[in-house]
Amino acid sequence: MSLNDKKVMATMDGNEAAAYVAYAFTEIAAIYPITPSSPMAGKTDAWSAHGKKNMFGQPVTLIEMQSEAGAVAAVHGALETGALSTTFTSSQGLMLMIPVMHRISGERLPGVLHVASRTVGTHALSIFGDHSDVMNCRQTGFALLSTGSVQEIMDLAPIAHLAAVKGRIPFLHFFDGFRTSHEINKIETIAHEDMAALLDREALDEFRAQALNPEHPRLRATVQNGDV
Repeated sequence: MSLNDKKVMATMDGNEAAAYVAYAFTEIAAIYPITPSSPMAGKTDAWSAHGKKNMFGQPVTLIEMQSEAGAVAAVHGALETGALSTTFTSSQGLMLMIPVMHRISGERLPGVLHVASRTVGTHALSIFGDHSDVMNCRQTGFALLSTGSVQEIMDLAPIAHLAAVKGRIPFLHFFDGFRTSHEINKIETIAHEDMAALLDREALDEFRAQALNPEHPRLRATVQNGDV
C-alpha cells in the first residue's frame, strides 16, 4: 500500500512477492533459474521485457548466464560498477555462488540474494525443502534474513535491500522452498514509491562513488599475504 492511499491487496505466491520487492530496488538482475526459485527470475524477466520500471524510473536490465556461478559473478561485476544488483537461486545453485559471495561481502558490496531454500543434494538430488543450502552460507559474510509467509516476504524483503545499502553488507533473504515460495495468499502490498522513500540516498551515493570507472581508474582486489 501507499502511505497516502488505502490498502492495496493482491493475490500472489511467495516467489512473486520477493520478485516484486526485488524489482523495485534492482538495476541489474543476473539469473540462472533453478527449482523452486525459477518464478522469481521469470517474473523479473517478464516485467523487464514489458518495460515495468523500478524505483529509479527505469526497467531492470536482466541477463541470463550459463550457470549460477556466472549469475553471481555478473552480480559482483554489476556491484563493482555502482549498480544495485540481485539474483535468485536455491540449493545446488546457491552452492555454486559461495566463492563469489565471499568476494562480495569482503568488498562490502550491497548485493542481495533471494533464496527459495531447498535441500542440498548429497548422495542424490532432492526437491524437498530444508535450510541446508543457506546454512552452508553462514561463513560467507552475508547477513541472513528469513521470512515465514507470503506477507512476511512483502514486509521484510525490502529490509534486505535497504539494510544492504545502509550498512554496506550483502544480504541473503530466504524462505521455504515449495512451502512458502509456491503458497498463494492474499496479502497487503507495499508501493514501490514507499520503498523508495525509505532508501538512504546518501549511503547509495557513497556506494556509487566507489564504482569502478575507466575514466578514473583505481587498483582493487590485490593479493594480500600474511607477510605483507
